Amino acid sequence: MFNWIKNLIRKNTTLILKREWEVKDKPKRARTKKGRYKADDKSTKGYNEAWVGGKAPKKKKKKAKKRKKDPYSEPWNGIV
Repeated sequence: MFNWIKNLIRKNTTLILKREWEVKDKPKRARTKKGRYKADDKSTKGYNEAWVGGKAPKKKKKKAKKRKKDPYSEPWNGIV
């Protein structure tokens, strides 16, 4: 698969290739036996029962909406 790399490096040296990125699984909600979502137990700090693995995903910041310029907000300068 990486024959072109082997050709660049001498045969006696070894090369360990690591993945530059790791495919991360999406966080999953924990479910009860009936298939409903579990709630978090607030008495256990440091572990979130509502998520598989015990960690909730970080909340994403919402993008600020661009406000349209209101033509009536500025005083009239005499141009029609």
